[in-house]
Amino acid sequence: MEKAMEKAIEIIRERTFSGSDSRKYCVLAQEDLDGRITAAVITAAKADGIKHINLCSGINSNWAQRALRDNRAAICFESDEYCITLRGSLDILTDEKSKQENWYDGLENHFSGADDPNYCVMRFTTEVYKLFIDWEETEGSL
Repeated sequence: MEKAMEKAIEIIRERTFSGSDSRKYCVLAQEDLDGRITAAVITAAKADGIKHINLCSGINSNWAQRALRDNRAAICFESDEYCITLRGSLDILTDEKSKQENWYDGLENHFSGADDPNYCVMRFTTEVYKLFIDWEETEGSL
């Protein structure tokens, strides 16, 4: 299990904005405002191992509004070689430190800067994981 976890952490790090993988995104699944499950692709800003994945959005976005109503969520990083599925909670951060630390090039297309009042960080906290890496499955909780 340790080897799969180490690989998952490395894959997630590479798939964040500061990583070297060109696929800097994951799939975020949440309960929509009408009670149905919805999933969409979103850029992963930063990660703290497998425990926390930070995503950036607008406080008025559907993602943030869903999280404010019901913070249960799931994230998936996948390719032909692996599938990392994480289930947990999504919290909205609006403090200046979090906003500055997660700001990346490209966000200026949507916000006036890290101090934009509409800009927020959505912090995903993993509770349960399921890893399919090197043709082996591992699952557990944090």
